[in-house]
Amino acid sequence: MTRAKGRGTRGGLRGWGGVTGMAVACAVTASLTLLPLAHGDGTFGGQSAGHSSASTVPTVAEECEDPEASLPARDADGPNIEKIRKRGKLIAGVDQNSFQWGYRNPESRTLEGFDIDLVHAIAEDILGDRDAVIFRAIPTNQRIAALENDKVDVVVRTMTINCRRIGQVAFSTAYFQAGQQVLAPKASTIDGYNESLKGRRVCTAEGSTAYDALKEKSFGAVYEDEHDGTGQDEDLLTVPNQLDCLVRLQLGEVDAIVTDNALAAGQAAQDPAVELKGDKPFTTEYYGVAAKLGADDLVARVNHVLEDYRRGGADSPWMTSYRTWLATGLPGIPGPPAPRYRSN
Repeated sequence: MTRAKGRGTRGGLRGWGGVTGMAVACAVTASLTLLPLAHGDGTFGGQSAGHSSASTVPTVAEECEDPEASLPARDADGPNIEKIRKRGKLIAGVDQNSFQWGYRNPESRTLEGFDIDLVHAIAEDILGDRDAVIFRAIPTNQRIAALENDKVDVVVRTMTINCRRIGQVAFSTAYFQAGQQVLAPKASTIDGYNESLKGRRVCTAEGSTAYDALKEKSFGAVYEDEHDGTGQDEDLLTVPNQLDCLVRLQLGEVDAIVTDNALAAGQAAQDPAVELKGDKPFTTEYYGVAAKLGADDLVARVNHVLEDYRRGGADSPWMTSYRTWLATGLPGIPGPPAPRYRSN
């Protein structure tokens, strides 16, 4: 395994107002990704977001043919819905440093973005109050663990549905179509997910489908830290959160980022010196709301929320949120992906 040589110069900062802006960016990354967030009473109180012990047999990845197919939509109650109602809050695992998806507005100090709007819609349907939410900020590589350890009810965090993950968590129907793409400085000779990555240092988030893509075909890119997965992990090329990759790129410590084009568009909006490379994404991926395996009543209820969220064409809640947060960086999307349901 090759180790990236050096960490580059810190004199080549791009965007975000130079050194001062970067200091703020680093402080944001450090302070906002490690602590749970609260909305409303401001406490978590040690209470578990526990789910029913009943579970379904996990889908075996090798037998997976249609990972985006979810449980039919239902608005019925069940044990997990009742626990949320008894608690009076929906506990949602989210991001708070992905611009336009889930991020903390530095002026209002509130969480905003496309994913955050969807969380509010779920809370309003189950609890009758869109603000009855406890937000918990979780890194990319802790999304599944947060559900498995009953720290959250749902994860709404640009989480791709795939065959490997449906054996670990239960997904709703897809609410957004994305794809992997390369983000690099405009002046870079990197021009896409191809041989131009050879020998270049490429950053991804731990536990992301971008990392999986590079592991399958890297084109000679350097994308793993020497001590990945150990206590000495450098967190230079594989990092806990996507915003860390943008910071690394701005510091000149990496040459490019591979991530979902939806997230990359938000990062490009934060720094006009970078851009998406290549004509289009090199994968097709769908985001879903994740719940704990066995929380079938909650998954079916989220699918019911998503049916209402899609309904209304150009005036639907989905399109309203898209126009608010994403249309500038990802123009031309006509609407959400159509839901797919399992027949058994």
